[in-house]
Order: sequence, then structure tokens, then C-alpha cells
Amino acid sequence: MRLLLVEDDNHVAAALSAVLARHGFEVTHARSGEEALRALVPECDGFGVVLLDLGLPDQDGYEVCGKIRKRTSTPVIMVTARSDVRSRIHGLNLGADDYVVKPYDTGELLARIHAVSRRSVPDETGAAGDGALRLGQLRIELPTRQVSVGGSVVQLTRKEFDLLALLAQRPGVVFRREQIISEVWRTSWEGTGRTLEVHVASLRSKLRMPALIETVRGVGYRLVAPTS
Repeated sequence: MRLLLVEDDNHVAAALSAVLARHGFEVTHARSGEEALRALVPECDGFGVVLLDLGLPDQDGYEVCGKIRKRTSTPVIMVTARSDVRSRIHGLNLGADDYVVKPYDTGELLARIHAVSRRSVPDETGAAGDGALRLGQLRIELPTRQVSVGGSVVQLTRKEFDLLALLAQRPGVVFRREQIISEVWRTSWEGTGRTLEVHVASLRSKLRMPALIETVRGVGYRLVAPTS
């Protein structure tokens, strides 16, 4: 798999590139936001994942993430020292697919890279049927992977859509956290649990329906079908 590493620290980039190469990745190193955007022009874009450090010298990392998302659907993993939920939600709203917080474990990073790389497979939830799911003002088009609320389209990342589609196909049913992680992220890695929490929070924010996804303490989540 080709991977675009956006990192301004050459020593960090060299060490990380060596690790990634040992695990079979072909790494292209971009030292700035501008270099990253040049590498992602359509005629050259063949990357499986973009690993984006937010501390760049020329542009704000969040801004670069937004620009990347406008020109490619390649999964983006943000690397940040900010561990607060708001910062993570902000990144997801801009189109990032996942994040890792510094300092991170190499095994964690590799697990996240492999998890997001599976997003090139359409409709990972395995949802059956060719129609749409309608839940009050919420409409989920499974074939086109489009979501709208009250007729207004809501832009979701691939994993946000997969998570919403999974819950929406059985409203009221409680999905265990382990089950969601297995079906949406296709992994049993325990560290993905925090990612699940952030994606749920992001969905509530984007859909402007905070009561849509209910947290069942100690178990998991369920979708509460809106009445109108």
C-alpha cells in the first residue's frame, strides 16, 4: 500500500518511514501542507492512506485536512497532540477518518492504518436491500451512501455512515460496543473504543439530533427512531 506521510520533522519522518516500510508500506514523505496537496493531484493520487501531522510549518493542519478531503476520498488519519474530544470532532467534521494522539504506540498506528484502509470497499456494513432507510426526517440512502435530514444532505465520513447505517437498520436494538467495532471497523482491537465514542459524538453533532443515538451505559449504543 502507498502511504502519504505529512510530517515536517525529518528525523521523525525517517524513523516512521522505516517502520512502515518494514510492514510493507511504500511511503511518500511530504514536509508541508503544500507538498502534500501537490502529491494528491488526481493524476498522481494512488495513496491508500494519508497520515497527516497537524503541526505543519506552512498551513494549519485542520485546513490542510479540509483541502485534502475536497480533492480525494483517500482516508486521512490525523496525528495530533490534542487529546480533547472537541479537537477530534473538529477534525472528523473536516473529513478526517481517524486520529492518533501523540505519543502513540506503533502497533496502535498500524492498526488504525489497516482499519481505515478497508474503507475503499463500498458499503462495509453489509446492509441488504436497494432502498432507503427513513426515520422521521432522517433519510439514509444505502446504495449511494447519502444521508439527509429534512431534505438537506449531511456530509459524513465513510465510517460515520457505516456506523449510522448499522444502528439504523435495527432501531431500538442495543448494539454492544464490541459488536459495533467488529462490524464497522472490522477489528477486535480494544483501543478502537475511544474512536467509536468520538464518531458517535460527531454523528450527533452533524445530524443535529443529539438524542438519535442513545448510550446504553456499560453495554453500547442504540438508535432511537425519531417520531417526526
